[in-house]
Amino acid sequence: MISTIKNPISSDWLSILKRPTQSFQDLENQAKQIFKDVLNNGDKAILKYAKIFDKFDNQPFTVLQEEIKASEKNVSEDLKSAIQNAYEAIYKFHKAQLQPDLPIVETKKGVFCWQKKKAIQKVGLYIPGGSAPLFSTVLMLAIPAQIAGCEDIVLCTPPSKDGEIDPAILYTAQLCGVTQIFKVGGIQAIAGMTFGTESIPKVYKIFGPGNQYVTIAKQIATTYDVAIDMPAGPSELLVYADQTCVPEFVAADLLSQAEHGEDSQVILVADNLETINQVKAELNLQINSLPRKEIARKAIANSKFILMKNLDSAFELINFYAPEHLIIATDQADEFSEKVINAGSVFLGNLTPESAGDYASGTNHTLPTNAFAKQYSGVNLDAFMKTLTYQKLDENGVKSIGETVEVMAEVEGLTAHKNAMRLRLNALKLI
Repeated sequence: MISTIKNPISSDWLSILKRPTQSFQDLENQAKQIFKDVLNNGDKAILKYAKIFDKFDNQPFTVLQEEIKASEKNVSEDLKSAIQNAYEAIYKFHKAQLQPDLPIVETKKGVFCWQKKKAIQKVGLYIPGGSAPLFSTVLMLAIPAQIAGCEDIVLCTPPSKDGEIDPAILYTAQLCGVTQIFKVGGIQAIAGMTFGTESIPKVYKIFGPGNQYVTIAKQIATTYDVAIDMPAGPSELLVYADQTCVPEFVAADLLSQAEHGEDSQVILVADNLETINQVKAELNLQINSLPRKEIARKAIANSKFILMKNLDSAFELINFYAPEHLIIATDQADEFSEKVINAGSVFLGNLTPESAGDYASGTNHTLPTNAFAKQYSGVNLDAFMKTLTYQKLDENGVKSIGETVEVMAEVEGLTAHKNAMRLRLNALKLI
């Protein structure tokens, strides 16, 4: 039976809301050893860890074009239609994020500054496989990469024991313009994209969710001059509900995250005990009908049902937790949403399940977990682009800021900086 925590004081929130994850230190040594092995031994190391972790020992790792073509025959027409429908919504939302370049700004007379956005040339996408191959994540990562204009879109995903990749992943990857696909999972996949091997190309930025091992691997990748989207680990959901919620819906939403994995965490925050008890009853009814009920039960063991005394204290706790997904299950959801500061993605009202965002509303489901929503955004179009700044000085520009540059450089003791401007001033006979 899930217990209810009543009106916890703020000093207890950290311990109450602790995520069910291992610490970085617990996994770091193993991950670093795999990285070192891949750096030194390339494909040989990838194959070794594929045997250990994925029970797969066949090369090549590269998915051949024939496999991709064959996958289309193994995807039902209903699923193809659903993927296409989701593709259109996700594409439309991310295409709308394209912004025109900043117009040229004359900051001082003769000093012109502007910006241009450029796509990151080489990006790596990690797609979780295993018990629930997430072809939907291909949509979420490859579509913005496609819109941004990334030249190389490399995808890694763990194969089954017989060396196959779920056909829906292959079908979706082809639809979204993925350029290369590899049958590699886990830490070794992230290491492969970090360093490059005989088969897997090196990329400049790695995207994608995963388990705790993948999260650690991505963080280690940053120490080797590879960028990442964010630390994205086990899934989590917090629902705020009041007496206007539909308990049946709330229970279904909690279970939708609980079935992701045993290390998922779901939390219910409510302002009255009756709502909590109604949701608990519904949850106990619904869980037995789930094919992944054993996974859900273990995740529910990490869940928290929290009674807060008022709306303000509830949202103070929510912002402290900074959930990956936040559902505001009330008839005043739009109003209450103004209180949200820290969350990956917010779902408003009783008719908006978190699963809508997972698949087909158009927003991205690759989101910060483990309280990283306090400082990270979820994946968006800008994540696949970088901004270059430009500046140009004409004769008036040199005159406008030349003395300023000289004075500041001299005070900082950077004589060459001063000289670079002084020579131009002299050449223009402006002093």
